[in-house]
Amino acid sequence: MMNDPVADMLTRIRNAVQVERPFVDVPQSKLKTGIAETLQREGYIWDFEVIEQHPQNTLRLNLKYGPNGERVIQKIQRTSKPGRRVYTNVRDMPEILNGMGISILTTPRGILSNREAKKEGVGGEVVCVVW
Repeated sequence: MMNDPVADMLTRIRNAVQVERPFVDVPQSKLKTGIAETLQREGYIWDFEVIEQHPQNTLRLNLKYGPNGERVIQKIQRTSKPGRRVYTNVRDMPEILNGMGISILTTPRGILSNREAKKEGVGGEVVCVVW
């Protein structure tokens, strides 16, 4: 039994980037798919696909690297944890590395980056930060 599936996803991404794998597979859920969509919109991964399997579908994330093999994802870190949830509103939205990174939030309008949430005018739970 896994206590924190999102932390497991982030650890798998972190480990795959560390050894420069072209893709990483994680068990699929709606929250993880939303995080993958946000990472793709913000340019941290090329794309993702859902692989139909039994008993649980798999989410394959195609990781992105620079022209000389530089890592696009330098750091990916869980912020809100099952034992300590972290919430923010629009006025107190965290700015990651002066705009060079993003934080991913779950909001009433879906899973958004901090830039998208500011445009929408909503706050929510800060899931993780990426730079």
